[in-house]
Amino acid sequence: MLQLQLRSDHRRSYVKQMRKQGHIPAVLYGKTTNSQPIFVDAAEFLKQLRATGGTGLLDAKINDNHIRIIIRDMQKHPIRHDIIHIDFLAVDAKTEIDVDVPIHLIGEAAGVKDGGVLQQAMHQLSIRALPSNIPPSIDVDITNLQVGDAITVSHIQTNGAYKINHDPTEVIASILPPKQEEEIHSGEEQEPGKPESEEGRETTP
Repeated sequence: MLQLQLRSDHRRSYVKQMRKQGHIPAVLYGKTTNSQPIFVDAAEFLKQLRATGGTGLLDAKINDNHIRIIIRDMQKHPIRHDIIHIDFLAVDAKTEIDVDVPIHLIGEAAGVKDGGVLQQAMHQLSIRALPSNIPPSIDVDITNLQVGDAITVSHIQTNGAYKINHDPTEVIASILPPKQEEEIHSGEEQEPGKPESEEGRETTP
């Protein structure tokens, strides 16, 4: 269970000190929860992040109260790429929420084996679901895709667990035809024959 520690000191120096001690500043909010600045242990959070893929529910504890949360946003350092701030949403088990779930392409497309090029147009899918029905990822099988074929949002089977917030015709992945090399000719080709000018040239009878 992820421990959420309330943060009362908002000074930049204090936040910097807590980061050095292995904590990540964050904010917790929700439908019935006022916005609260908090800290989480970096190592414990990363462990939970790997387990849920960043989209699943997290069990957390704050002031001895057990709550369930999801990650709404994460900010990373532009150079070091470590996490510098997190937004947590406290969820209601009976209320649907909108979340972005990663798309994983499964298998090797038949069209790729024939020389085609796989193009993935969507890497995340926006869905609406109860917190308990949020999948860690959405797997899309591309094994049977031939050159010129495409998989759209309409091909995804939700089994009633969630609703998709996209147009059914949006393309998730497609197989493009093989790239054909074009021969590029530089310069002009001269037709065989006599020189353009024969003046001054000696001829042998």
